[in-house]
Formats: sequence, structure tokens, C-alpha cells
Amino acid sequence: MTIGQSMLAEFDQEMQNTRKVLERVPDDKWGWKPHEKSGTVGWLAGHVANLPGWATMTINTEEFDYAPVTGPSWQPPKIENRNDVLEVFDKEAADARAALANISDAEMLKSWKLLAGGTEIFAMPRVAVIRGVVMNHLIHHRAQLTVYYRLLGVPVPGLYGPSADEQQSNAAGSAAN
Repeated sequence: MTIGQSMLAEFDQEMQNTRKVLERVPDDKWGWKPHEKSGTVGWLAGHVANLPGWATMTINTEEFDYAPVTGPSWQPPKIENRNDVLEVFDKEAADARAALANISDAEMLKSWKLLAGGTEIFAMPRVAVIRGVVMNHLIHHRAQLTVYYRLLGVPVPGLYGPSADEQQSNAAGSAAN
């Protein structure tokens, strides 16, 4: 089993959990944000949906300059609603899974660089980028999205067990029996 293949069970679980969260994005609250310094629901959901694609990019390239001196800065795809979020997420997650399943250990251990305007932000082995910059980053922003849901009254799905919303509905169902 390769390093990439050994990551697939965790990847699958996190993508399943992420999809559960993204399925609840409220279109009518797309522009809502909890604070002036925060991103909107729509921006945050789009960011989460795009993050698996960074695993694919990390596997398929040696570096990425998101603000090259000689050209335009990287721009995420335009995502305008829950259907767009799910479509982008499903594609990016499937592509990332396939890339993880097929990459050799030698390639996973090669260094990958993130640049901004030609300046190196970091360089680390691809496996570290996928684990720390992609997966942990995705989990962090997915958690932020669940806090947004709580503030908006959107039921939060259970991710590593039942959520408080699921426990309340289960408790109510048990009390009725």
C-alpha cells in the first residue's frame, strides 16, 4: 500500500462529512456573514468545495504561484448556490481521490512549493501539503461553516458522532415512544 492509498480511508470519511455539511448550505443566506471581517456563507462554502482540488494540484505540479508577477492572480471558480457548491465539491473530491490512489511514494515525498509573486511561501513534501495545508485547512473551514449554521438556525449534521441537533431529535423521538 502506498502513502496515498493509506490516506484514502481518512480522505473518504472527511469528504463524506464535508458533503454532509455542504448539503445544508442555505441559498437564502448566501451573502450572510457573522462579522464584518468574516467571509460570507457562500464564500466559505465555495472555499470548502474547492479545497480537495488543491490536493490534485499538489500531486500534479511541483509548485503553484497564486499571484504571479507576469500574470493574473489565481481566482476560484464562480460558485453562486448550493447546487454549484455540490457540483464543484463532488468533482474536486473525486479527482483528488483518484490522484491519491495513483501517486507513488517517491512522488508523495517530493517537495512542493507555494509561491506568491515569485516569493516562496513554503516548501514541503507533497504528503505534508496534502495533510496539513489541504486536509486540515478543509476541516478548519468546514468547522467554521458549522458555526455559521448554528448562528443561522440551520441544523448541524453529526460528523464524528451525533450533533446536538441530532441528539435533540433522537431524544424527542425516544420520549414520544
